[in-house]
Amino acid sequence: MGKIIAGKTSDITPGKMIKVSVDGKEIMVANIDGTYCAVDDACTHSGSSLSEGKLDGCNVICGWHGAQFDCKTGKLFKFPAKIRDLASYNVSVEADNVFLEM
Repeated sequence: MGKIIAGKTSDITPGKMIKVSVDGKEIMVANIDGTYCAVDDACTHSGSSLSEGKLDGCNVICGWHGAQFDCKTGKLFKFPAKIRDLASYNVSVEADNVFLEM
């Protein structure tokens, strides 16, 4: 599929998360201290939108039940039950554009 523009660097400032739709798939793009990363937006426990949760360092915390995932790898970081990891995606920045590499 190639590169898909996720947004401008000025729209995804440090500590911010956005949701991007790519061919019907919802992806969360986050800026963690200047490093951009992307994972599936749907929590694997409840299906809630992770981009509506909050960031804690490199982890995104689901706003519904508190599942925590590493934004860089998609790996489950903390939750009382074993749930699936998220898919992660490569992100690149060219000029002031943030791209998802699909």
